[in-house]
Amino acid sequence: MRYLPNSQRDREAMLAAAGFGSAGELFASIPDALKLREPLKLPGPFSEPELVEFFKQMAAQSGRDYVSLLGAGAYTHYRPAAIDALISRGEFFTAYTPYQAEIAQGTLQAMFEFQTLMAQLTGMEVANASLYDGSTATAEAVLMAMRLTRRNRVVVARSLHPEYRQVLATYVRSLGTELAEIPWSASGELDSEALRSAINSDTAGVIVQSPNFFGVIEQVEEAVEAAHASGALVIAVVTEPLSLALIKPPAGADIVCGEGQSFGVPVAFGGPYLGFLATREKFVRQMPGRLVGQTQDRRGQRGFVLTLATREQHIRREKATSNICTNQSLCALVATIYLCLLGKHGLKVLAEQNFAKAHYAAQRLASEGGASLPFSGRFFNEFVVRTPGRAEKILAALQEEKILGGLHLRRFYPELQDHLLVCVTETVRRRRLDRMVEIYADCGNSRASRRSNPAE
Repeated sequence: MRYLPNSQRDREAMLAAAGFGSAGELFASIPDALKLREPLKLPGPFSEPELVEFFKQMAAQSGRDYVSLLGAGAYTHYRPAAIDALISRGEFFTAYTPYQAEIAQGTLQAMFEFQTLMAQLTGMEVANASLYDGSTATAEAVLMAMRLTRRNRVVVARSLHPEYRQVLATYVRSLGTELAEIPWSASGELDSEALRSAINSDTAGVIVQSPNFFGVIEQVEEAVEAAHASGALVIAVVTEPLSLALIKPPAGADIVCGEGQSFGVPVAFGGPYLGFLATREKFVRQMPGRLVGQTQDRRGQRGFVLTLATREQHIRREKATSNICTNQSLCALVATIYLCLLGKHGLKVLAEQNFAKAHYAAQRLASEGGASLPFSGRFFNEFVVRTPGRAEKILAALQEEKILGGLHLRRFYPELQDHLLVCVTETVRRRRLDRMVEIYADCGNSRASRRSNPAE
């Protein structure tokens, strides 16, 4: 009980005040299968030196010597050492809501610079000071579109990140919102005919991800034309923002949102991440989150202030544009430093490396590895392969070589058995890609041998 601040008597008094006879009654709504029935099997207790050594050993098992071909919204890129050196400065340790602008100028300026960079990358007029992550940014963009159009139906590409679709469904579950999913075509892009058929006068917005979950670059202009003809808005989602350094921003989109983790934020076992949202200036009053603006004080000196913060902490709840009560200011600072270190030219060069390596891998897998590319659409640094044999066997063989070979798409799309989503960034060496091709070929040859010798 050393670390619990409340005594047994305190807990009994709180339970009684809440109308419960025991902690078991309080948590009765939790399914039994989820309840812990015995203490966690933790080692120790340890002294401090022993604890440090324990975590060193755990860190050694964390896969640092593995090469990752995983993507699917979480991308491994090289992080310049200057990032951690700068964000470790004391000025950034206690970054909090800058209510008092006069003592938070550094934090406000960092947010302003992040907004400026994201607006430039997305080709939009204004960007907010960040949101929790790409999934919540997408859901908030949908709520924004519904407020702007006063409609309650949303058309969603099935090639949008599956977990983003799950978060969106949770957001709108109690709002009576209709979510209409549309399939992909043979190229891996959005099915244009299905899109046009799905849009009607009740549609608030159309959500298209580009590059989509399969890595395929979408023709967002087609969605824009179809949506705007019916008065709907287009929400373009980007989970790999590095692609914006090489691919034209989604022209005509009304809202561009997504995940900024690629810009210097480590994958870190799932978070924290960095959501962004950019839009047209005429929609700014319905934009979720916060907006930092630049102004001048009475002496003519430049200053920064919270220009817009229409969230529930500042105004009446029913007037709030979002229930997200803060922004990812530290992660946004990381992204800002990363983008400034690379600069416009460096970011483009990095994007070209990703593009070239991914296409090299895809071409060799198809020509020599026995795999096939089921989608004909253009892609950036991520693509789908149909494996020559069971995907589980190939993934296991790759893992023995310390290669995390990709995401088995069966997890999200049951019809895509033995299909892997493979991501190749600048962190993957050519020799590892060549070794991957050899393993694919070996697995394919083994399968062919078994077919020719059924007795074996």
